[in-house]
Amino acid sequence: MTASAIAAFFDMDRTLLSIDTGTSWMRWLYGRGELSRAGLARALWWSALYKAAVLDLEALATRLVADLAGQAEADMIARCVEWHRDCVDGTVAPAARKALARHRERGDAIVLLTGSTQYAAETVAARLGIADVLCSRLEVEGGRFTGRLAARCFGAHKVTLAERFAAARGIDLRRSWFYSDSYNDLPMLSRVGNAVVVNPDGRLRRHARRARWPVEAWAARR
Repeated sequence: MTASAIAAFFDMDRTLLSIDTGTSWMRWLYGRGELSRAGLARALWWSALYKAAVLDLEALATRLVADLAGQAEADMIARCVEWHRDCVDGTVAPAARKALARHRERGDAIVLLTGSTQYAAETVAARLGIADVLCSRLEVEGGRFTGRLAARCFGAHKVTLAERFAAARGIDLRRSWFYSDSYNDLPMLSRVGNAVVVNPDGRLRRHARRARWPVEAWAARR
């Protein structure tokens, strides 16, 4: 790629997908009897705080990942195969597919940029033909989770990862695009030259109006 290459970064939850994969995962675990009612209620409360952009993402990520310490990665992978089949497949919006096709026709690099872990993000990316994935990653040693994050990809961390990617690939972020639904992604939306707000939460919708960013509604395919 040349030094003036352009990328189109896409958030995943409630942007490319109609669902929030974190909440979907918790509901799925609850349905299997692997999560208590209190645990599900906490997850739904965290989701509400996230939508309001008042959730401490650093603290929550550290807490949730620590709970996985010692568990086998192979078990997580096997469960995620079932979860994707049961809950994630079929939730990509037709408008999202059109946006992906439009950027491919232009020759832009397509990047999935999401706070979700590799176990949610990489399967979605593969099914959409997206080769480049920037996401949060769980640290694994000897086939088991250490309880630590190997990479963070939320809030300002998205900007850090995107800037590294851009530097390595000769991409001009001032000419690039980012599609997102969340006010939590304001740092990355402000970093690119073309911010597109999709299915926004209330705070992001208000900010987009002031910033004169385009706002789009991507209906889901069920």
